[in-house]
Amino acid sequence: MMKLKKSMIIVMGSLLCFFIYACDKANSDDGTTPPEETDLATRSLTRAMEITDNALEAYFTGSGMTMARYYNPYTDQRSNEIGSVWMYTSAIEAVTAILHALETEKEQGDASRYNAHFNRYEQELMKLCDAADYYLGTFTLTSYTGTNEWTVYGVNRGNSKGGALVEGIENVYDDQMWLIREFLEAYKVTGNEMFLEKAEYLTEYVLDGWDCTFDANGNEIGGIPWGPGYVTKHACSNGPMISPLVWLHELYKGKSDEITHRYIDETDRRTRRTIQMNKSDYYLTFAEKIYDWQKRSLLRSDGVYDDMMGGCTPGSPQLEQINGVSYRRGIICNDKAGPAITYNSGTMLSGAADLYRVTGDDKYRTDGAALANASFSFFARMGVDVAGHYTFDISGFRNWFNGVLMRGYVDFYPSYKETSEYIDAFQKNLDYAYEHFFYNGFLPTNLLVGWNRDRGKNNTEGMFTFAFAAEYAVLSRYEQTK
Repeated sequence: MMKLKKSMIIVMGSLLCFFIYACDKANSDDGTTPPEETDLATRSLTRAMEITDNALEAYFTGSGMTMARYYNPYTDQRSNEIGSVWMYTSAIEAVTAILHALETEKEQGDASRYNAHFNRYEQELMKLCDAADYYLGTFTLTSYTGTNEWTVYGVNRGNSKGGALVEGIENVYDDQMWLIREFLEAYKVTGNEMFLEKAEYLTEYVLDGWDCTFDANGNEIGGIPWGPGYVTKHACSNGPMISPLVWLHELYKGKSDEITHRYIDETDRRTRRTIQMNKSDYYLTFAEKIYDWQKRSLLRSDGVYDDMMGGCTPGSPQLEQINGVSYRRGIICNDKAGPAITYNSGTMLSGAADLYRVTGDDKYRTDGAALANASFSFFARMGVDVAGHYTFDISGFRNWFNGVLMRGYVDFYPSYKETSEYIDAFQKNLDYAYEHFFYNGFLPTNLLVGWNRDRGKNNTEGMFTFAFAAEYAVLSRYEQTK
């Protein structure tokens, strides 16, 4: 009887082995490849597309592309709360990152997915950008150099295109900066002039917020406050603008295009003047000025960046009269405040990479290398949740913030190959989550711990889902070109 059982086990085992072999052979014969055998770049782009497709369906409703802030893949319920423009921009970011990765894959010799999907994602991009007009509104602003009417993006969605509230604290400069970045990414990958026009218009608005008044020593105060309704000057309302300004410099390099530069006369420190400048020079000048201001004001002794400059005088936006005309009063901020957050270091790392590329000034490479090492040492903790994996703080909005730091490492990699270890940490965390917790097309908020056992408590931020997709697409492009 025992011999019979052993014989049956042997036969069953042989059949099982044959079945596995047959299935693997069938996969090879019909042209598919098991995921574990796919190269990393291809696999990462596949996952970016999969997550983005699911997210676009789950978070957006109606022809107006209304974005729910949360979606629960266990209950198939989206929240009634609508995402802010910052959250909405994360969807544009994911789509543009995929378009870039598809283009890179084509340039590397495989155009199959580009031919099959590029137009589809380009259409998604156009729909998203068109519906972003629900966040647009118009207001009049008195700044440091004059009074102008602006049509910009409000924090919250309006009921009609162009009908959003944008006056005062209803709009902030960093929201415009992230949109500028994505419009320029969209322009680079599609060639559609509309995106460049949108980016340059918003850039003019953001630079209108630069504090060009002078302190008691005759130095330009500098810095951009969080928004026209604020006086505090934040890392998030300065650092994100550096790279887009460098890109604009590159787009106009060698061209004669000019732009009006508004400034305050250095002699009397009061008279407002204008001068025509070459666009390429203008954009690079501001990129360097903003970088220098943030480094001087917010770099900490431990090598990472603080969050903001507070302790400001005046304590609220005020106007002053110069020769009978109203202008915004300059803002002196004395208190550097934290906490240190990943994206504040990430934007400066990307900025250093871009400035080093176009200027060749070694100070940017030195700064970037130091920041890369310091930021990973500060923000990444080995083995806290999973052995062999680095844990990053994910409280608040840090899941999205962390993606900005990852992109900074990718941007700086050509100048400092040591960032490959830091980039790999993000790849491993995404892959761990995908392989262990991927559910109904979604990754959990906590990539290394997974979902809540209470299915009703698995609401996922739309901007986190799109951030994961964007990270996968950026990693795919990095793997293809490194």
